[in-house]
Order: sequence, then structure tokens, then C-alpha cells
Amino acid sequence: MIPRYTRAAMASIWEPETRFRIWFEIEAHAADAMAELGVVPREAARKIWKKGGKAQFDVARIDAIEREVKHDVIAFLTHLADIVGPEARFVHQGMTSSDVLDTCFNIQLVRAADILIADVDELLAALKRRALEFKYTACIGRSHGIHAEPTTFGLKLAFAYAEFARARSRLEAARADVATCAISGAVGTFANIDPRVEAHVAAKFGLRPEPVSTQVIPRDRHAMYFATLAVVASSIERLATEIRHLQRSEVLEAEEYFSPGQKGSSAMPHKRNPVLTENLTGLARLVRSAVVPALENVALWHERDISHSSVERGIGPDATVHLDFALTRLAAVVDKLMVYPENMQRNLDRLGGLVHSQRVMLALTQKGMGREEAYTLVQRNAMPVWRGEASFLDLLKQDKNVTSLLAPTEIEALFDLAYHLKHVDTIFARVFP
Repeated sequence: MIPRYTRAAMASIWEPETRFRIWFEIEAHAADAMAELGVVPREAARKIWKKGGKAQFDVARIDAIEREVKHDVIAFLTHLADIVGPEARFVHQGMTSSDVLDTCFNIQLVRAADILIADVDELLAALKRRALEFKYTACIGRSHGIHAEPTTFGLKLAFAYAEFARARSRLEAARADVATCAISGAVGTFANIDPRVEAHVAAKFGLRPEPVSTQVIPRDRHAMYFATLAVVASSIERLATEIRHLQRSEVLEAEEYFSPGQKGSSAMPHKRNPVLTENLTGLARLVRSAVVPALENVALWHERDISHSSVERGIGPDATVHLDFALTRLAAVVDKLMVYPENMQRNLDRLGGLVHSQRVMLALTQKGMGREEAYTLVQRNAMPVWRGEASFLDLLKQDKNVTSLLAPTEIEALFDLAYHLKHVDTIFARVFP
């Protein structure tokens, strides 16, 4: 985790202290369940909670033990035994390391998902507010980067709102998919531990028992989780890229907020660069980099190997931390985005009315002209305008092939901007029911 792109709440999920606390709680809840089943003494289960529950686990000590024993869970259990005392012999009864590691990892992923879902809610609120603010603010729509037909800036933001509403649903599904628990012992057969222990531990953490876990929780769940994070990251990049394009000097329809005292360039004092959205583009790449390793983790040897372990120690914190930071940064960008309707109007007028070319073509077909002929006729009048030589409206009024079918007033009516905005309400009702 890079401190520059890390928020405290998400980072705390991945801190060693948090991990060891979860490990302890898994072991202690399992001991409770085994006490209920008569496998361990009730008093032992109570002492495990009493002594371990208030302990501050010594990360440095656990690390030192691990350097000797070369096993992280054994190192933790050794340290826990020093804290708990003789009753520690009842800890980890019938369990294997994966029971602790995998259940803990899923708990961490669930907690991370809860933060990410809250982040998306914050972003959705900002998008909705700004979309309604600019619902009817006309701007040029672009295809292939070229002026196409009019739209509104509100529709651009409504599009993003709908996309992140889908992102929220996907995160909820990914959270549910990964919210499983495995306390099934070596190779997952429950030979040395009762399945009721797993059910008890799962319930304590708000998880579901994994239907069949071999010795590990199946990694297709995790692959889907990280793939979902990647899709959300790509949605972040899509909106960030749109804002970056709109901030270009030649366009300048919207711009990241430039705070007092901020400087855009070390060399050129005039610069106001889209540094936040460029940063979001980079963070999206980092989140997506977790996908292929997560997919490759699915294919493990037989009932268990640990080839996935080193991968997950990296991608778990990194992907969730970076996405958390990116979502909150994007929400702030949208919330403070500077919007310039006058520049939007200037760009709408930039091509001398060419943005109405389709409507002219369709009007000619409605008067009986063939579509190909109408297309050729409109394009012939459009090209001089494209080169900056004339006004589209004037050329159409001077073209006898056009005026033989359309009166001047009819041609002028085809240049009404409001025509393109007549279904904005319909779209908004779909997005914001």
C-alpha cells in the first residue's frame, strides 16, 4: 500500500493487528462451538476469550517466531499460547491453517466491499446532484471525437450515474459471493472437526459455510471479486477520461476545480492540468492488474497448494485500497467540477449548424426524396461548411434541390436545438425513478 493513495479505514482492514485479531476470533469462536459439542472444556473456551480477547498481539514477536518456524499460522498460535497459557492446547482443534487464513481473507474482503459500496453511494449522490443541475444544459455530443449531435451535460452525468448504479449492484454481488467460511480441517472432509463448528463461526462473522472447500475456499469466488473491482475501476477511468477531454484547452466545457494556491506546472505558470482525473486513470490500471493473477489463482493443485497466497497478500490490500481512494477522489472531482455552459454553446455553434445535418436529411426523405439522394445532397452542402467556407443554413436555402421540397421556414425549423432535448425527461425518469 502506498500512503499517497491510501485511506485509513481501508488500510486498517489489512494491517497485521487486524489480521491477527480476526485469526484469534476465528479460533475463539471455534473453541466456543467445540465447547458446546463437548470437545473442549467450557472453562477452557472462556479462558481463551478472556485472555486472548484483551491481548495486544505483538506483531514483531510473531514475525520473529515465523522467521524460525517458517509458518505464519504456527507462529501466531505459538504467540497465542504464551498469552492464553495451558488452555491454548484446545485452540485449533481439528483445524488446518487454511481454515483460519481463508476465512480471515474473506472477512477482510467483505469489510473492504462494505467500504467500497459506501464509496459508490457517495459518488452516486454527487453524480445525481450535478446531473439534475445540468439536466437541460445543451452541449455537443461526439462520436469518434468528432462533433455529432446535441446532447446535454446532464445526460453525460446521468449516463455515469447509471453505470455506477450497476457498479454498486456488482459489488454487492461480489461481496455476497465471497462471504463464505471454511472450517473443515485437512482436505476439507471434517474428519477431525464437526461441521457445526463451521456453521457457528460463519454465523458469528455474517458468513455462509462454504458448501465444499477441499482444504481451501474455491478461488473462482475471489477471481470474480477482483474482476468486479476491475470493472468498477474501468468505469472510473471512463468518466475520468471524459472529464480530461472536456478540460482540453480547445474544448474547456468542464474543468477540475483549481484551488487557491494550486500550481499546475513547474515550468509554465498558466497551466491548469487535469491531474486528478489523470491520477484516476492510473489507479484504474493498478486495480485491473489484479485480475489476471486472481484468475490464475483458481487452478490450484489437488486439495490445496499455496501458490495463491503470495498473490493475495499483494492484490487484496492493493486493489481494494486503490479502488477506495479512486472512488472517493472521483466523487470529489464530480462534486466540485467546474462547468462552462457558455463554452458548450460556443462548441455547439462551432461547425456552423452541421450538427443538424441528419434532421435535414430525414426531412428530405419525408418529402419523398430517396435516402441515398438526400444523404448526398446534404453532404454536398455540408463539406464547404466543414472547411469553414460558408453557413450550412445559408447553403441549404440556396440549394434549389433542397428548396424544391422544403420552404425556408421549414429549413430554419430544422435547426431548433430544443428538438434534440425533447426526451431528456424520459431518460432521466429511467435513470432516477
